[in-house]
Amino acid sequence: MDDVLLSTMNDLPGYEVVAVHGEVFGLIVRARNAFSNIGAGFRTIFGGEAKGYTQLLSDSRVEAVERLKEAVRARGGNAVLAMRFDCNEIADIMSEVAAYGTAVTVRPKA
Repeated sequence: MDDVLLSTMNDLPGYEVVAVHGEVFGLIVRARNAFSNIGAGFRTIFGGEAKGYTQLLSDSRVEAVERLKEAVRARGGNAVLAMRFDCNEIADIMSEVAAYGTAVTVRPKA
């Protein structure tokens, strides 16, 4: 396998787990600039999507998954089971996104 397989389930249909490497995570914390925060503040008054924040969180999820995959490779695994996301706000100006799960080594069932 060239890449790390991700499953939000507790198993990976068609594969068998041959080793469990433990919990892994990918974490990123990002902040928008002050002008973006002001623009988003107007959105809370007038309504509508805060597109800058949507893009920020989307990009953060992608980066968190890439870091998760790096952590799996570092442990010698090739898959993640029970993958989840966790998001938090830090000091009202930064967003934290974590992707986490259990690193495993899998192989196709015979």
